[in-house]
Amino acid sequence: QVTGHLDDCTCDVETIDAFNNYKLFPRLNELLQSDYFRYYKVNLNKPCPFWNDNSHCGIRDCAVKPCPSEEVPDGIRSGSYKYSEEASNLAEECEEAKRLGAVDGSLSEETQRAVLQWTQHDDSSDSFCEADDFYSPEAEYVDLLLNPERYTGYKGPDAWKIWNSIYEENCFKPQNVKRPLASGGGDDGGHTFYKWLKGVCVEKRAFYKLISGLHASINIHLSARYLLQDTWSEKKWGPNVTEFQQRFDEVLTRGEGPRRLKNLYFLYLMELRALSKVLPFFQRPGFQLYTGNKTQDAERKNLLLEILQLAK
Repeated sequence: QVTGHLDDCTCDVETIDAFNNYKLFPRLNELLQSDYFRYYKVNLNKPCPFWNDNSHCGIRDCAVKPCPSEEVPDGIRSGSYKYSEEASNLAEECEEAKRLGAVDGSLSEETQRAVLQWTQHDDSSDSFCEADDFYSPEAEYVDLLLNPERYTGYKGPDAWKIWNSIYEENCFKPQNVKRPLASGGGDDGGHTFYKWLKGVCVEKRAFYKLISGLHASINIHLSARYLLQDTWSEKKWGPNVTEFQQRFDEVLTRGEGPRRLKNLYFLYLMELRALSKVLPFFQRPGFQLYTGNKTQDAERKNLLLEILQLAK
C-alpha cells in the first residue's frame, strides 16, 4: 500500500483514497449500471492498424461477448445514442440562438446564422472515436457489465510489443535510456531512467506518468479479476494476490511497483481535472443521456452532473 505525497502535485494518497472511496466511486458505480453507459457499440473485427497480429486471448471464453440487439434499449439502437434526434437538437438550436442574440444584438441575421452553423459543426465534431466504431455494418453492441476488464491470458512477446510501442514511441525518451525492468534495460534499478526523467520538463514527466498509470490500472484490473479456476462445470474469478505482487510488490519489482501505483493516483487526478473542465458541456439544457426512458434519462443526467461537480 502506497502512502504520502505525489510528485509534481500538491496532493497525497490518503486524501485521494478518502475522496474516491466515500464520495466519487459509489456514485460512479451507480451511473455505470445504467443502460446509457452499459451498452457500447464497437466493431470487434477491425484489424490492427499497426502490425499484422492474429493473436487471441490465452484462455477459453475470455473474448468479448456481444449481446443480442433486442436487449439494447430502443433509444440507443435508434441512432440517438448521444442526443434525442428531435427534442435535443431542437432545444439546442433554440438555446444557442437565444444565447447568440443575448451576446450581441447588433449582429446581422446572416452573421448569426453563420455562427450558429459553426457551433453546430463544432458540436458534430466531438467524437473521440472513429465513426466506423458506430456506423460500421460489422459493429455490435457489447454489454460492458457482462464483459468487465479482467485477465485474458494475453501475455508474452505480443503483449510486450504493444506496451513497448506505447512507451517508446510516446515518451520523448532517448533510445540509450532504458525503462526500469524493460527487456534489455540493464540492472541499475532504474537510476539512469529516473535521473533522465527528473531532468526533463514537467509536461514530459507528466506524460510518462499518465501512460504508466494507465498500465497500472489495467494490471490491477486483471489481478483483481483473475481466472482462479477453469473447468467445464465452473469458472471462478477473483483476486490473485500473487499476480498483484509480481507487478507491484516493492521488493519483487526492485522499487518500481510503488512508483507505478503512485502514477495511477497521478492519472486519477488528471482525469478529475479533465472532467471538471467538460462540466459546462453536459450542463446544457439540450444535452441528454438519451435511451428513450425520459424519467431514467433525467435521473442519470442529474447523477452525471453530480459526479462532475464533485470532480470540480
